Amino acid sequence: MTLDLYGFGPALAAGALMTIKLALSALSLGLILGLLGALAKTSPYKPLQWLGGGYSTLVRGVPELLWVLLIYFGTVSLLRSLGEWIGYPELELSAFAAGTIALGLCFGAYATEVFRGAILAIPKGHREAGQALGMSKPRILWRLILPQMWRIALPGLGNLFMILMKDTALISVIGLEEIMRRSQIAVTSSKEPFTFYLVAAFIYLSLTIVAMCGLYVLEKRAGRGFVRAVA
Repeated sequence: MTLDLYGFGPALAAGALMTIKLALSALSLGLILGLLGALAKTSPYKPLQWLGGGYSTLVRGVPELLWVLLIYFGTVSLLRSLGEWIGYPELELSAFAAGTIALGLCFGAYATEVFRGAILAIPKGHREAGQALGMSKPRILWRLILPQMWRIALPGLGNLFMILMKDTALISVIGLEEIMRRSQIAVTSSKEPFTFYLVAAFIYLSLTIVAMCGLYVLEKRAGRGFVRAVA
């Protein structure tokens, strides 16, 4: 028995590829924002602490779907005005760019707390040892703090990435043709909702399994030379 996709197989494959591109783009942006947010929250300077705390609190307090809509539609008038000023009235933010910004913003807010917890889990003696060796603060951060932080934060970041991949379905509301959008188009044409939504579920599940395998490899690599405590 073969699954009849009514000729929408290539379209669904293209949607899966778009989902992967969107997830990786948002991940890249989110990791940068999360690291900056965590460094701000663990900074000894109060303004930076307020900035990092305000970012994570504000973004996590608003649903991801609302961020998608706000970023996509909220920039229409701004970009139109800017486009008219520079002589390019068609200037607008693409659905892919809006999705990347929205999902990256949300991922970064949650990653801020993951990175912050990882930084606080590193013993203060490691920093003191670096200072005793005459290392500068940037070098201590780069050589001592970040490698350990990455190992500690990796499981939490992996879980956030799993959520991020599924949240890419939200971008279908602004017209990006990822898995959900392609599935909806196929359902409208074929009148077979169960078939195509089941295929979409299978694709998301497959992507999640691949991501889990990749995360396992990264955790093994990051944990080289580290002996876990036995309870």
